[in-house]
Amino acid sequence: MSDKSFLNWPFFEPRHRELSAMLEAWCAANLPVDHTDIDTACKSLVAALGRAGILVHSGADAGETLDVRALCLIRETLARHDGLADFSFAMQGLGMGAVSLFGSAEQRDWLKKTRAGKALSAFALTEPASGSDVANIATSARKDGPDYILNGEKTWISNGGIADIYVVFARSEDAPGAKGLSAFLVPADTPGFMIAERLETIAPHPLARLKFTDMRVPASAMIGEPGAGFRISMSVLDVFRSTVGAAALGFARRALDETLKRATNREIGGKPLADLQMVQGHIADMALDIDAAALLIYRAAWTKDRGAVRISREAAMAKLYATDKAQQVIDKAVQIHGGDGVRKGSVVESLYREIRALRIYEGASDVQKIIIARQTLGGS
Repeated sequence: MSDKSFLNWPFFEPRHRELSAMLEAWCAANLPVDHTDIDTACKSLVAALGRAGILVHSGADAGETLDVRALCLIRETLARHDGLADFSFAMQGLGMGAVSLFGSAEQRDWLKKTRAGKALSAFALTEPASGSDVANIATSARKDGPDYILNGEKTWISNGGIADIYVVFARSEDAPGAKGLSAFLVPADTPGFMIAERLETIAPHPLARLKFTDMRVPASAMIGEPGAGFRISMSVLDVFRSTVGAAALGFARRALDETLKRATNREIGGKPLADLQMVQGHIADMALDIDAAALLIYRAAWTKDRGAVRISREAAMAKLYATDKAQQVIDKAVQIHGGDGVRKGSVVESLYREIRALRIYEGASDVQKIIIARQTLGGS
């Protein structure tokens, strides 16, 4: 059992400790799952998370707010047990984040389905020429009578190819840059929508490149107001960016757990690895980085839950530090495991592949540094 003393920090309330206990019991009984068929595994995980009531936390009812501390606890716990389970939960939250925060009553019918595990969602923001530069989105949404006609491409879209509903960001206004973007809710069976390519990564997840060719959607598909797309996307990322750090924290905690078992049970020169000062130094660094990351993550989540409109600086710090340090923690775990650390299928080898993408998606590490610097300079 991983260290749970952090749950006694003042960031948490009794309901969070109860949630943690429930999650541990569910994960112990249901995870990990078979990853042979990733699409099938994700669909099954979403359904199981829905039946367990865990996906209720991925969205909020009208007039309510998301509990970001709960989101982080769930992602941390799921990631520690099974990276694909974390992915499946996270995409239900991120995918419908725009609807949860800004959606109409009609659009929220989809949110009911995703929170119940009866539909899969996706967040279609990134394009071939605009990753971190959201304001450079080229996908167009041309007004045509009561409808909009969308043309363009999206890429590296999580749940691409298996999602039932997509939130798509496109340029609907003549205004330049960020001011001309809008968000649309698009069912996967909409004519003109196609999966152009399935994408494979070092840690297998369902990803795809999407293409829209004269795809017609009604004006009621727009989330929020025309031209509000950039604000909507940033608001969603502001909430969910901390949870990426939480997933990294879960991976790092699992790496430390595996390292402690290895250092205790493996001998060298007739003594456990744990007796070596060099190994003790590595373990100390790992424990320090994990606690520091947890403090940043749950500070950001607590700040948002306390009513802060934006937590861009806090969330950027949490994601940057947690993902970078988790990479280092896992690398130390691989080193201490020796040859077993790079054996395909071992826990730490899997963690080594899982962690790398977290330093890229939802804002790469270098982009987080820019956010932190600008916020710091602006506040000086």
